[in-house]
Formats: sequence, structure tokens, C-alpha cells
Amino acid sequence: MTNTEETIVALATPSGTGAIGVIRLSGPDAIAIANSTFKGKDLAKQASHTIHFGNITDDDMILDEVLVSLFVAPKSYTRENVVEISCHGSNYIIESIIKLLIKKGARLAKAGEFTLRAFLNGQMDLSQAEAVADLIASNSKTSQQVALQQLRGGFSNQLQGLREQLVQFASLIELELDFAEEDVEFANRDQLKKLIHDISRVIGTLVQSFELGNAIKQGVNTVIAGRPNAGKSTLLNALLNEERAIVSHIPGTTRDTIEEVLNINGINFRLIDTAGIREATDAIEKIGVQRTMEKIAQSALVIYIYDAALLTDEELNSDLTKLQQQGVTALIVANKADLLSSQQIEKLNQSGILAISARERTSISELRSKIYHSAIKEQLDGNETLVTNIRHLEALQRTQEALADVLRGIDSVTSDFLSMDIKQALHYLGEITGAVTTDDLLDNIFSKFCIGK
Repeated sequence: MTNTEETIVALATPSGTGAIGVIRLSGPDAIAIANSTFKGKDLAKQASHTIHFGNITDDDMILDEVLVSLFVAPKSYTRENVVEISCHGSNYIIESIIKLLIKKGARLAKAGEFTLRAFLNGQMDLSQAEAVADLIASNSKTSQQVALQQLRGGFSNQLQGLREQLVQFASLIELELDFAEEDVEFANRDQLKKLIHDISRVIGTLVQSFELGNAIKQGVNTVIAGRPNAGKSTLLNALLNEERAIVSHIPGTTRDTIEEVLNINGINFRLIDTAGIREATDAIEKIGVQRTMEKIAQSALVIYIYDAALLTDEELNSDLTKLQQQGVTALIVANKADLLSSQQIEKLNQSGILAISARERTSISELRSKIYHSAIKEQLDGNETLVTNIRHLEALQRTQEALADVLRGIDSVTSDFLSMDIKQALHYLGEITGAVTTDDLLDNIFSKFCIGK
């Protein structure tokens, strides 16, 4: 566990040579330590949220000309005194300044320690702290919006409201225990049932949102599968709008998987071009086909593409049966529509199969739309609460189980057992926001942060 009496220091910007580097200090002596190395205004006498120009010096040697930003407690990210030194981005300069600050009394920060202090000092709860890491790692507009909504407390506020209602009933049941000999009932059981049902419904919605939330955060594993020469590599190139994969009329050209990221309306789809599904003609191709089936089993979506001019209905049904055995969602695409008649295309569309020409790049925009809607079933609401963290999902699922125990025993068990079940549900809800924590949990969460955050 961190010692908040110590002042910590770390580089807050990415390592490597750049125009500037920002060195962050946080702790009770942050201003005093920075002041002892700074030649300019007396930082101890300056107001919070001000910036000052001067030199960082080690005795009489000037290390760099810098800008120093002051954030006086509690009006800072960590609710401690925070100083940020913006220096030139030379690795030598940055290392020299950090070594000097450590010599003056600071300690090198651990991974995520600044955000950990923000949590410990009540600046944010645990789910908001985790949203900081998600925001830093966001790689699309949608993932950024979801992380920002959680950072602003949307998820926390929803959970806090549920927890407060449960606490109220728990306190009434605890009161019943004080009057156990008098056989009185302070907590109306019918009202408690309704509350448990209401809370379970909300938690169920949050649990269901994880599939979408995880897709937004991690991206959607999407395999392009089909028989040799069906046009898989050509389709990959068409979707990416670049010549990424080798295209050849020779069957079995793609012998290993090729992976690229396609962003559609803010959602990242990790496209995987695979070897053709068929009886392999050599050992190398056999390995490629095996990898194809493995990738299909691990994917959230399969784009099954076939040559509509050659493949028979029997062969198509045989391939789709194999995909069904893998248990994945398949988007069926009939390729080489430029060789089909308008009647054939209409028949395909009526059966729910999208007809495209990967080579001519016709109906590719329609395919992109279908890919997007396969992951995003409904219109995204900017204020919608989505669960994106597996730790939160597991805590919510355990809360569901505890609430189910409450309902099972509400009319049959004594108040003390009912109280225990409600406390268990409160415990799991509290784990999400940090109302209930352990050192191991905190170490596990914040060890995944970068050092300067």
C-alpha cells in the first residue's frame, strides 16, 4: 500500500525524445522540493493553478529552462500538492531533473500511484479510477466516450443509488434483530421483494451490456472465412480500402492468418483473413486450415464469403453446418455478384444473403453497415451506462446471486440470515466502486497503469 506521507515523482508523458516532457510531483512536500531546485518566483508564495517560467538548477548548474505548473491541495488530481514541470524532451534532461528531485526528497512513483492517491484521497471511486486507464487506452471515438462517461461517474452514480436503497432495508432488518424477542417486523417484506426485483432488473441490464461494452473497449474479433478462391483476401483489401493481402487465382495462396483493424463508426473490428476451408493438399496448408478453424472458434463474428457463381447450395449448406458447430455468429456474403443476373441477386437478398463484388468493390458500404450492426444491435446513447470491465461484470454477477438468495429466503429465513444475504450483495456492489477493497485488489488494478498516471 502507498505511503501518502511521501512525495512521489515520475515522468507523466511517454518516454522517448520529444518536444517536451512533463515531470509530475505529488505529495505534502511537492512544492517545497520543486522550489528548492527552481530559480524564478518563490513557488511557496504563488497561487494554485498558476504557471511560472524559470530554470531548474543543481547547485550552480542550470539543467533546463522550464515551465512549472502549481496545483495546491486539495485542488489537484490527487487532492495533494501537485507540481508539474514542463521541460525539453531530451532523455538526458528528464533523467537529470528526476534524479535531482529524488535527491531533494521525492521518491520514484509506482505504476498508477498518482491515480491510486486520487482514489485513496476521495477524488474518485475505484470504477472511475479504472476509467482513467480505459480513457488513456481508448483507440476509437466510441471507446473514448464510454470511458469518459464512466470517469464522470455515470456508472458509479447508478450503483450508489442501488446500494443506498439496499442499505436502508439492511438497517431496518438489523433493527429487527435488536427486538428479536418481541417478534416485530420493521422491514416490509413485500416492499423488499419489489426492491430486490427492481435492483436485479437493473443489474441484469448492466450484465447484458458487457457484450457491447467489451466490444467497444477491446474491439470485435472478426474472421473472414470461406473456401479457396472465394475472394477472402480481395474482400479484406476492399474493406480496408488498401492492398493489404496478396490476391491470386491460385487456390491456397493464404496459408496463415493476416490481421488488420477496421474502424466502423467508432467500433474497431479486428479483421482476420484466413486460409481457405478445404481438404489441404500439403502439410503447410493443413496447418493454415487448422488455424482458420481455431480463429473461427475464438471469434465473435465470422464473415463467410463464397463464390456465388460456382458454389452449389449443397456445398454452401455443408460449410454453414461446420460454422454452426463452432457456435459463432455468421454473416453470409455471396461474392462475384458481377457474374450474376439481377434475378439471382434479388433471390440472394430475399434470403438474407448480401451479394457483393469484392473485386469491383460493389456493395462494400452495405457490408460495412451489416458488420457494424452485427455488434451494435441498438443505437448507442451517449449517456448509456455500459459495463466494459471484467472485474465489474464478475462483481455484478455475484451480486445477482446474492440477491437471488435474498428472494429465496425472504419468507422463510430469520432476520439474521436475511441480513447476511443483503450484506453479501452490498459487499459485491461495494467492490466495484471501492467501498470494499483489499490491498491485493488495489495492487492488481493500479499495477496495470503507466508509471506517470
